Amino acid sequence: MADILAALRSLMASHSPPLDALAVPSEDYHQSEYVSARDKRREFVSGFTGSAGLALITMNEARLWTDGRYFLQASQELSDQWKLMRLGEDPGVDIWMADNLPNNAAVGIDPWCISVDTAQRWERAFAKKRQKLVQTSTNLVDEVWKNRPPAETNPVIIQPVEFTGRSVADKLEDLRERLMQEKAQGIIITALDEVAWLYNVRGTDVSYCPVVHAFAIVTSKSAFFYVDKKKVSSEVNSHMEENGIEVREYGEVSSDVALLASNQLRPSPVTDITENDINEEEEKTCGFIWVDPGSCCYALYSKLDSDKVVLQQSPLAIAKAIKNPVELDGLRKAHIRDGAAVVQYLVWLDKQMQENYGAAGYFLEVESKNKKQQSSETMKLTEVSASDKLESFRASKEHFKGLSFPTISSVGPNAAIIHYSPDAETCSELDPDSIYLFDSGAQYQDGTTDITRTVHFGKPSSHEKACYTAVLKGHISLGNARFPNGTAGHTLDILARVPLWKDGLDYRHGTGHGIGSYLNVHEGPHLISFRTPARHVPLQASMTVTDEPGYYEDGNFGIRLENVLIIKEADTKFNFGDKGYLAFEHITWAPYQKKLIDPSLLTPEEIEWVNSYHSTCRDILAPYLDESEMAWLKRSTEPLSV
Repeated sequence: MADILAALRSLMASHSPPLDALAVPSEDYHQSEYVSARDKRREFVSGFTGSAGLALITMNEARLWTDGRYFLQASQELSDQWKLMRLGEDPGVDIWMADNLPNNAAVGIDPWCISVDTAQRWERAFAKKRQKLVQTSTNLVDEVWKNRPPAETNPVIIQPVEFTGRSVADKLEDLRERLMQEKAQGIIITALDEVAWLYNVRGTDVSYCPVVHAFAIVTSKSAFFYVDKKKVSSEVNSHMEENGIEVREYGEVSSDVALLASNQLRPSPVTDITENDINEEEEKTCGFIWVDPGSCCYALYSKLDSDKVVLQQSPLAIAKAIKNPVELDGLRKAHIRDGAAVVQYLVWLDKQMQENYGAAGYFLEVESKNKKQQSSETMKLTEVSASDKLESFRASKEHFKGLSFPTISSVGPNAAIIHYSPDAETCSELDPDSIYLFDSGAQYQDGTTDITRTVHFGKPSSHEKACYTAVLKGHISLGNARFPNGTAGHTLDILARVPLWKDGLDYRHGTGHGIGSYLNVHEGPHLISFRTPARHVPLQASMTVTDEPGYYEDGNFGIRLENVLIIKEADTKFNFGDKGYLAFEHITWAPYQKKLIDPSLLTPEEIEWVNSYHSTCRDILAPYLDESEMAWLKRSTEPLSV
């Protein structure tokens, strides 16, 4: 790590102009949350493996900013050459640079890896001391990363309309209507999941996310798909041609954006549209270009005339988030199969813990016999070997395509690391006397899943039970909420926290995120969170959102419960203000461990809810389970009583 920092500082010093600081964000050219191996530049320079964070290297120090999900993990992974900056507690990176770098300081960035929003926010902060943002012509990290993974050539895959529920033609028509409303001649689409959603394609360029590295430009009459052409089969080419989309090489997007800015972007000659048609249409639309400041990189934005840019959220963000009936049906079915896999895993794990570790098991509340089979490596259960087994249960299900994120399989103190990622070499062995938290999900062709359950195979302490029950109360409270149209997730976040707050407890992550339809497991633009972005997007019917409160005690244990919900219209007695009211529908099906619940802390209504949910679990999952699995599920979902 010292060699990497020294090499980067040498490049910074020899750069023209010399750089006082170099920013290394987590994102790729598309501002993705999850990136391919060759785009993990921040991880390479810092050693921190979390999905969110920004590294800043100056001539004499190195700092890493990340959010509350990763405080504990980052403190463990960063070497002593790095200082951890905690978002929400320490000054933000823009404020820190403005306050601590000298007057006229030059801060280097790769303009492809930073969003318009971020670049403009930094430039505002820099104005006071005339500091400047310097766009480097190459990525300096790439220059020192000698064994950087090569680019992969993975095929583009068509997602059939039987799963998407809407044709490309239909989506393009809606998009062009929005362009007309905004008097825009075109839009640059940079977010990978938006390109995939619009053109009904998927890929395997990013682990866990079924997307392809591609850009799109859509104008009033034309549409372009920028991708490595080696990934495009004749079938995909035909799919694009049928929908009036021209396939161009990935690297051509840069010059084409410049052409778009000067009204000179034209499809290749093989087209039914005459140049006059295009010119007439573009004159009508005043030449504005729509760019999403959160997902468009600064490199492309810099090629545009800033006076002729519509800088606002992509219209595809909401269109993608509001699922159509086919997508909703697919998501419901995917979650049922996924729930069956989770129950099969729990049945298997319960048996293994009893046989190999002398555990009391899932149901009995007694100390384990500590019959650890340490002599037999084949019997040994680790966080990784257990999660591999969970993956195998999922892989047996219809439409399975892979996992939707790396499984968080965590025992005892590791469960307190919110986004813990176990490593086969260093991970912990399962422990019958410790809490076990697993947060996992899958990509099925008809939907994406994400579920968390927390269990104990021995005798949980009264404190662990009280904490679990508080988390469950928050989970129930949010899931049962009714709220008027126009309500943003920021307003609802408190519902999941109040039961924890009563005991002076809390958690450092948001409470809910959208989920894709065989797309990204974290899908915006809406959120249920205390963070500012959750104020901006009202929740709407047919959106999906997770309900996942938690509690984490560093060095001891972690608890989280997570279901996926669909937002639906609520049938309320009244309709104050004629707004219409919304509610949630649970689509995740797996039991909550009764042994960890203290029923004396639940209200009669909460007990009734748990019993009703468990009854539905039994009915819905029965067709997917064998006799012994069904017997286990019946026992795990017997009614709670005070």
